[in-house]
Amino acid sequence: MAKIYLDPITRIEGHLSIEIDVQNGKVVDAKSKGDMFRGFEKILQGRNPVDANQITQRICGVCPVSHGVASSKCLDSAFGIKANKNGRLLRNLVLGANFLQSHILHFYHLCALDFVDITAILKYKGSDAGLKAVQAWAREEIALKKGRIDQITAVSPFLPRYEAKDSYIADTDLNVAAIAHYLQALDIRMKAHKMVTVFGGRAPHLIGLVPGGLTQVPTRANIREFKKYLKDVEKFVNDVYIKDVIAVARAYADYFKLGRYENLLSYGVFESDDSGSAFMFEQGMLSGGKLAKLDTSLIREQVRYARYKSASDLHPLKGQTDPDPHKGGAYTWLKAPRYDGKPMEVGPLPRIAISYLSGNKAVKREVDSVLKEFNADISAVFSVLGRHAARAIESKLLCVQLREWLNELEVGGAPRSTYEIPVKGEGEGLVEAPRGALGHWIVIEDKKIANYQCVVPTTWFCGPRDDRGNLGPVEQALIGTPIADPANPVEAARVVRSFDPCIACAVHVVEGDRDITQFRVC
Repeated sequence: MAKIYLDPITRIEGHLSIEIDVQNGKVVDAKSKGDMFRGFEKILQGRNPVDANQITQRICGVCPVSHGVASSKCLDSAFGIKANKNGRLLRNLVLGANFLQSHILHFYHLCALDFVDITAILKYKGSDAGLKAVQAWAREEIALKKGRIDQITAVSPFLPRYEAKDSYIADTDLNVAAIAHYLQALDIRMKAHKMVTVFGGRAPHLIGLVPGGLTQVPTRANIREFKKYLKDVEKFVNDVYIKDVIAVARAYADYFKLGRYENLLSYGVFESDDSGSAFMFEQGMLSGGKLAKLDTSLIREQVRYARYKSASDLHPLKGQTDPDPHKGGAYTWLKAPRYDGKPMEVGPLPRIAISYLSGNKAVKREVDSVLKEFNADISAVFSVLGRHAARAIESKLLCVQLREWLNELEVGGAPRSTYEIPVKGEGEGLVEAPRGALGHWIVIEDKKIANYQCVVPTTWFCGPRDDRGNLGPVEQALIGTPIADPANPVEAARVVRSFDPCIACAVHVVEGDRDITQFRVC
């Protein structure tokens, strides 16, 4: 049996390492380790509840909009208010724009390099000036010897990489097209960010999110500006992104069978009316092939294998964040969230699968269109490639829906509801980040925050074993993954990155007045 360490997992947000045991060419055990400290729960204690809206956005620069919306909804709940119509629509618009930039970022700038051969640019013979420039840069930075890369100087983020045999797409034209789209996606992501700023004021870390909605009164001018950027993003999604995902899936069809996991959870996202209970992407839970309604009273966080001395199996309203860096048997700073005692995958795959199985016609139409390319049924979605396809499908549907929300805005109308901070209260704010189910919980006493807890997507899927020893979703999804070359375990990296981990969101820090541990940098 070989023990393999992927440390760190690159091209993700934060510091994650994976330990796998490989026997007879397949993964037989795995541990997911969050190696980075962050701390917000303690920072928030004793503060004005409204501060949470801005402070929690600093948990992560990749998905601050999701944290801002979750916090706003959490405060809505605690204050006993609801967003008005414009407030609901404006939240949908900034969150939807952030979904688009995040999904495009994930596929092109984080995951594509697991499949695309960046060295194919050296064979490029076309006339595209941008690719010619990349080719010239690559020739300067890569030393070639005997037809392969032997020396690497300064070509990050493209290199170094795993060099397992037959690991990358062999089609030179497809590789070069993907490299061109990598560069094009940088500009498209910038436009998606600008869509966020139209109503949110800034990206990242929106200044316009507040309890009850946003502060920006919608005008015809900012609606036109949003539509201008959306037109370019939608064209890229339909003409490039969807097609590239299908091309990768054709080249790596085996990955419809890898990274499989079938306990799924979605909080629902993009409220479709003012009731707060209807969503563009459905709310629910899938386990054992059966759909069930969401019941957030069943959420718990367990810490047997996490570096906390907190009590285990607590609901987030009673959550504790008390570190124990030297805890015996613990191997991560991520807690282990459980729903009705089960580890759950969250993210685009659960959103799409639960919406599909719930009878969502728009989702079903787009999913069936993609699956038709591979003569596959919905079961193929529960996989590495299914996660990539789900993001692309969400992006296509969102581009259409964003235009409809813009048309529903009341120009000049109030962008938020008003509120008063109560003396005491509790609140729950549920939303979906691009990476999955995100919940914020607050307890207010004497108009101050007495407790605040965030349970984030990556904690759900990258969390460790629970109190009963059940593996977390990423750990379980790795089991059975074939590893052709233990020195170059690219297959395991593909499985992990398909979840889109964001470790900055998932971990906690907390002691500001003393050292937690010490490091020596060599």
